[in-house]
Amino acid sequence: MQQSLQQIQALIRAVPDFPKPGVVFRDITPLLADAGGFARCIDALAEPWQGSGVQAVCGIESRGFIFGAALAQKLHAGFVPLRKPRKLPPPVVGVDYQLEYGVDRLEARDDALRPGERALIVDDVLATGGTLAAASALVQKLGALLVGASVVIELAELKGRERWLGGTPLHALLRY
Repeated sequence: MQQSLQQIQALIRAVPDFPKPGVVFRDITPLLADAGGFARCIDALAEPWQGSGVQAVCGIESRGFIFGAALAQKLHAGFVPLRKPRKLPPPVVGVDYQLEYGVDRLEARDDALRPGERALIVDDVLATGGTLAAASALVQKLGALLVGASVVIELAELKGRERWLGGTPLHALLRY
């Protein structure tokens, strides 16, 4: 597993001073372009959830869709997109959440998850944790049982993990 993680990490490009000075952007596009690397990434994301009875993988717009759909296939589960506002036809259920400079919203179809369905959330990056916390609130609002969350990258210095639900597993492949 450690060798696979090193291979995955080698495919993530660090871009200094993007989108603004002092920020190191973690570019996943080389990982997505490498078939073997992407397959190893999905295998590694799936590993902690094998045998956990996940029935639905909920991917956060937009890069969470890429990892989430592939992960759902690997886990033999359905895929549920958690969308930005006004992207889905009604009826929808939504959760508003605070950004650094404003408010955003995640939405899902009101019938996207069944009551008690075992759901896993997936995204590409965990930064400050607001989006992941909103996704967990939305999954629970829909009546599903939140099994946990997986992210490809955790930006540990931003302390997003602190906003996650105590006791609910949160799996990060890579930590920077």
